[in-house]
Formats: sequence, structure tokens, C-alpha cells
Amino acid sequence: MMIALEDAVMEIIVNAGQSRSLCFEALHAARQGNLDEAKSLLREADGYARQAHHMQTKLIEQDAGEARQPMTLIMVHAQDHLMNSLLARELSEEIIHLYQR
Repeated sequence: MMIALEDAVMEIIVNAGQSRSLCFEALHAARQGNLDEAKSLLREADGYARQAHHMQTKLIEQDAGEARQPMTLIMVHAQDHLMNSLLARELSEEIIHLYQR
């Protein structure tokens, strides 16, 4: 089934953005000493990141087949959101470990 590029891009942006926001909420919770809440927020962030990554994978599979996708500025923007959310997740976990000490 062909995925509309605009729908896919918006799904990536929305889910990656929510993941990133939750990572920063987790950092705030850790700074306040709420480490259990911080870890819970990171797990929630992981769910949104998985949804964004899943859509990215669908687009890659589609692009590798017959349905070549045009490289647009909005697609680059969506990829940027996803990569930033993944980086925020990794750094948040490391910083939360430091707060635990």
C-alpha cells in the first residue's frame, strides 16, 4: 500500500517531536530528583520514537521499490526531527545516570 508522502512526513515530525519533548520532561524530572518519573518518561519517549522510525522505515522500503520518493525540504526536515529526537534520547539517558549518582 502506497503511503502519501505528506502524511508520512507529518507522522515522523509529530512523533519525533513528542519523543524529544518527553526526553526534556524526563531531564526536568531527574533534576527535581524524580528518577522513577524520569525513567518512565524516557520509556514513553521510546514509544513515540519507534512510531516515527517505523514510518521512516516504510518510506525507505517504498523508495527502494517502485514508488521512488522525491527528496523535498519537508522530508529533510522530518529526518532532522527524527535524528534530533534520537540524539536527545541518548543524551537524556546519560544525563539522568549522572543525576542518579
